[in-house]
Amino acid sequence: MHTWIKICGTTSREDALKAMDAGADALGFVFCPSKRRITAEEAQQIIAALPSSIERIGVFMDTPVAEIAAIVGAVDLTGIQMQGQESPVEVYGCLPHPRRDLMRKIKTIMFQEGFEKMLDQYSVPASRVDAWLFDSGAGSGKTFNWREAKTKLGDRQGTFVIAGGLTPENVGEAISTFAPWGVDVVTGVESTPRKKDAVKMRAFVEAVRKAEQR
Repeated sequence: MHTWIKICGTTSREDALKAMDAGADALGFVFCPSKRRITAEEAQQIIAALPSSIERIGVFMDTPVAEIAAIVGAVDLTGIQMQGQESPVEVYGCLPHPRRDLMRKIKTIMFQEGFEKMLDQYSVPASRVDAWLFDSGAGSGKTFNWREAKTKLGDRQGTFVIAGGLTPENVGEAISTFAPWGVDVVTGVESTPRKKDAVKMRAFVEAVRKAEQR
């Protein structure tokens, strides 16, 4: 089992290279209101220095589809993450063809009141969403109850990613409890907002790989 690891909130070439060296599978670039927001031009400058083997995920939240299309057209992204109330079908329709079918499309569901109703989005065609990310709240830096979420999922099968408050210290427990396809981390591997910590990133990846062996 290989757990997909995304280190999100990348704001510099230096941090991107450190994340890759640590063993990340994907980097996240935030294009919506956030302390870690960057422009399309800044993101493309970082990505131009990276090998094609690393995934580059653009993060959007309630962004007009025309703006998403413009950013995808300007930045060499391999995937998008829909963090707000976007319609996966509408977003899919705005992406350039045939590139849209090659991009990883991730839809976020917040684990809070109404979680079960949000699960109705599983009716979205598989071609419009490749993975579902469960989070405690955009930018909250807090964990959610992994065991409860697993219980509420019931026998539903899918490609699930968990985020929210993950750190090198707790990601092993998260994997043991939830057994996700992937994990997504931001604040847990930062020294300060917008600045990644190489030691924390390496420790995070090592904790994930160790948990996979249990």
